[in-house]
Amino acid sequence: MIRIGVDFGGTKIEAAAIDAAGRFQARVRAPNPREYDAALAVVADLVAEAERQAGPVGRIGVGGPGSISPRTGRIRNANSTWLNGRPFLEDLERVLGRPVRLANDANCMALSEAVDGAGAGAGVVFGVIIGTGCGAGLVVDGRLVEGRNGFAAELGHNPLPWPTADEIPAPVCWCGQPGCLELYVSGTGLERDYEGRAGCRLAAEAVVTAARRGEQPAAAALDTYVDRLGRALAMVANLIDPDVFVLGGGMSNVPELYDRLPAVIARRIFSDVFETPIRPALHGDSSGVRGAAWLWPLE
Repeated sequence: MIRIGVDFGGTKIEAAAIDAAGRFQARVRAPNPREYDAALAVVADLVAEAERQAGPVGRIGVGGPGSISPRTGRIRNANSTWLNGRPFLEDLERVLGRPVRLANDANCMALSEAVDGAGAGAGVVFGVIIGTGCGAGLVVDGRLVEGRNGFAAELGHNPLPWPTADEIPAPVCWCGQPGCLELYVSGTGLERDYEGRAGCRLAAEAVVTAARRGEQPAAAALDTYVDRLGRALAMVANLIDPDVFVLGGGMSNVPELYDRLPAVIARRIFSDVFETPIRPALHGDSSGVRGAAWLWPLE
């Protein structure tokens, strides 16, 4: 029961062969050339190498940016904009010579963590990637929920809830809408907020380190980040009240989030109790490629 998952990232492409127990039997990666035909060729080469190491595999899942339009069958909403409008699934099946299942990378993270990660055993798992952007996925009873139109759990492109006076008017997102959460709760959003306070740019990790030293602009930026992420998760809790939140991406490695977010969420939800655990992704950066493999049912 070996299956292969492919994580089609913005800078790298990874393929991994995974057995039924979730153990890696092969794992290979290469830079993403960011040119359509060349990227397809990289996927084919990586899958061939994974099969050479692990043996023949029939089932292949791919996680990548954006989603498939049910109207056109082509990619839409990818922040790797060179993929938009392309028949990506059709072309993957052509170059690989077999059926492929394709899902959004955040959906793959959520599925991985629901199957055998930080959300294992939970009925409703809401996974959030907070890295250079913000994506999310919803898994119910072990099944990925993509919705009638194929874009369920697009958290990053909802507006920041309960905006404060200094958050209005909102900046415009790359998608064309104002005030998208991706502008605020990504690592890039933390960097932008710090730059507005300090007049210089620092990487998100450096902002967190400076905040721990008590540097005022960094501490204020981190406080604001926690409040904004808490507002976002409170909105989700008000809508679906998941059994667990799982965080992935670079910002998920900040331990202060898990200490401080519950109180922020509790102030915003329409309930007298908030006991939902918030956990970092158990499989870390491996969640995407694992979730792509789990797009095929385990039986």
